[in-house]
Order: sequence, then C-alpha cells, then structure tokens
Amino acid sequence: MTNLKKLLAFNMKEQRRILGISQATLAERVKTSTHYIAMIELERKTPSLDMLERIAIALQIDPPELFSVKAVPAVSLRNLQKSILQDIEKAVGNVITDRINKIEINE
Repeated sequence: MTNLKKLLAFNMKEQRRILGISQATLAERVKTSTHYIAMIELERKTPSLDMLERIAIALQIDPPELFSVKAVPAVSLRNLQKSILQDIEKAVGNVITDRINKIEINE
C-alpha cells in the first residue's frame, strides 16, 4: 500500500521543480505560510480537501495528480544522467581537441 503523505509530498516537490517555483512561491499562491507547505512536504501535516484543491490549482495540475503514482521521475532521472554524461563527454572531447591543436601548432 502506498503512503499517501509520502506520495503527496513527492508529487508537490516534483511539480514545484517542474514549474521552477519555491515553497515560498507556492505558499503565496495558496495563501498559506511557507512553513505549512514545508510541513506537508516533510509529511508532518495533512492538508484539508480545500487546501489540496488550492495547492493543485497553484501547481497547475488536477487535484488527483497530487496522489498519482508517476513513472516520470525515474525516467527524468535517467534522462538527466544521460544528459550529464553527454555534457561530460563533450567537455572532455573539447579539452582533448584543444590540447591536440596546441601540440600541432607548437610542432
């Protein structure tokens, strides 16, 4: 069985990340305190249905999405890892090319 508080906290954080907003911005949008948003995301508070609806609207999702089990984060993580590795490979390739060019110029 899935822990609803954990799922809510994860989905709130993930959607904030997607939107690029802070806890403070979310709190301002739902007219509550940053502390309260933090407590929800730390699984220490359980929001009312009214608050869940306000949070969903502020996060630009439907309320049920706050409790959906998504496979997206794992895929996003893998894509991010691939992107980072590609950036590293490109940077290393550039350094090697620069060094080879400097050696050829000095010869």
